Amino acid sequence: MEAQDAMDTIRNWLSEEKMEMRIQEDARAHLHLLTKYPSGQNGHVFAIILPKGRDLVAISSMTRVDAGQQDAMKEMMDEEKDQWKAWVHDCRTNLIHTGVDWVIHLGHDGKKKPGPLQAFNVSEPIWYDGLTKNEFMQAMRRLWLAKLSVIHEIKYTFGRGIGKNGPVDDWKQRANASSSTGGPSQEKPKKIEMDETMSFGSDFDPSEWL
Repeated sequence: MEAQDAMDTIRNWLSEEKMEMRIQEDARAHLHLLTKYPSGQNGHVFAIILPKGRDLVAISSMTRVDAGQQDAMKEMMDEEKDQWKAWVHDCRTNLIHTGVDWVIHLGHDGKKKPGPLQAFNVSEPIWYDGLTKNEFMQAMRRLWLAKLSVIHEIKYTFGRGIGKNGPVDDWKQRANASSSTGGPSQEKPKKIEMDETMSFGSDFDPSEWL
């Protein structure tokens, strides 16, 4: 399968499933689009990227943790340090058990990253020789369920939050590093807004893929 065939096929599948698509400009990719899964008002935002020089489709979804939930995590970090370490360990272990690729972003304290949990990304590649509609849709379903497992654990332990995205120190550090070296700043892609009814943000970091 060639990149153009994969692009056309993926667009057709998303159209058949009545899933919204937003094309993003990305010089590093044959195709970079945003969609929502499950389709509908409460869908989560997913990035679908066909990187140049690779024979695969990269699917990912980023979730930002609510500012109020981050504050509750900080309280646990201050008052129950061992409990906080255990919670982060369980979070990592649960993500490993999902079988998907993942990255968590923890708050900075100097050169250390003790917390709170500020964002997490789940992702999965599909190589062209294994690209079918079933595998493509099942990959999004696996990522969605992996997200929900973390989201519900955060809500159960730290409450619903205040409906406002918290900071992500890793992204600030990357932006500052780019500015200090005179490199081009990475513009955040346009978002597809949605309501997850869980007080979580709706953007992602496509540079995790490329």
